[in-house]
Amino acid sequence: MKYYIIAGEASGDLHGSNLMKGIYAEDPEARIRFWGGDEMTTVWNECHRHQKDNDTEGLVRHYKEGAVMGFVEVLAKARKLLGNVSFCKKDILAWQPDVVILIDYPGFNFKIAEFAHKAGFKVFYYIAPKVWASREGRIRKLKAYVDKLFIVFPFEKQYFDSKGISYIYKGNPLVDAVDGSKAMNETRQDFASRTGIEDKPFIAMLAGSRKGEISTMMPVLTEFAAKMHATSQYTDYQFIIAGAPARSMSDYQEWITDENKEYVKILFGETQSIIRHAEAAVVNSGTASLETALFGTPQVVGYITNPITYWIAKRIVKIRYISLGNLIVNRLAFKEFIQDGCNADALAAEIRELIENSVRREKMLSEYADIRSLLGGTGASQAVARAMIEELQKQMI
Repeated sequence: MKYYIIAGEASGDLHGSNLMKGIYAEDPEARIRFWGGDEMTTVWNECHRHQKDNDTEGLVRHYKEGAVMGFVEVLAKARKLLGNVSFCKKDILAWQPDVVILIDYPGFNFKIAEFAHKAGFKVFYYIAPKVWASREGRIRKLKAYVDKLFIVFPFEKQYFDSKGISYIYKGNPLVDAVDGSKAMNETRQDFASRTGIEDKPFIAMLAGSRKGEISTMMPVLTEFAAKMHATSQYTDYQFIIAGAPARSMSDYQEWITDENKEYVKILFGETQSIIRHAEAAVVNSGTASLETALFGTPQVVGYITNPITYWIAKRIVKIRYISLGNLIVNRLAFKEFIQDGCNADALAAEIRELIENSVRREKMLSEYADIRSLLGGTGASQAVARAMIEELQKQMI
């Protein structure tokens, strides 16, 4: 069968890559055309069976060309985003897939869902749009344009039941991504040797995957690192920035100075290993905060966005927490510092507490165990792929 998959950001690329592995395992004759990133491209290169010189499978566009977040940020790139929507519609019509699989990224993907449904294509939505957090009006679109919804968080089951939306839940694919990662199978010494960093304790710093997030978080993170470095207990620590997928050194260079370059390092393509081997982590909220919980690294979440975007979000977002791990257990398993509350002093105080206070550290690790338990075991990605294929077969009868 022919699968047209759309992922619009780094987390979707990760989940999309694991879904593709599952699809190829369940349907060895699968043909896949996709919008995504390096992770999905790697899987396609390793697994596809039917590529010919003139074939049309593979990557259509990289998500780095359009990934934005926030009301103001979306408006600033509206023309480019609309151009991508128009191109995507034409591309789907030309390729004629058996199913269009949309992964999160609702601003773009709802437009494609409506188009694809009206054009007669089957539409699956994987990683449900966060309608439980805001913009509940999108429920109508889910009912109207999506043939089957595939959810990944246990707390979503009750919500979508209450809305009368049929869904399939097979666990969370991030468990597979973490447990199967190279980071889980190497020591810190191996990691240091492989990457060329010094083999000594470090703190991970994740500024987000989008350029706007990086530009707002990097000043705070480098000030945080400077404050920690100036404290005698942490003078010998390294502070390692996980360079985001599809970003380059130019996105960070402004904040790597002569004063901090001896202890602030940046590594690309090593996010999971950086999280895994860190003593603690400062994480921009998102999929990375849940990854950090699954790796068992104590963390604090820090998040800053455009002031106008934040003002709007405060009025429409209905959830108590911004981090997926906290939402899963419905309590503050780890602290969240948002907007003005996200500053170097607050982050430094919390990270020191997590490193120096063994009781706090063990309490957080206990919370992590609850998060992992609620997400279920491994095998979610292949189980979802199998369920998708079964749904397609039923609907084709």
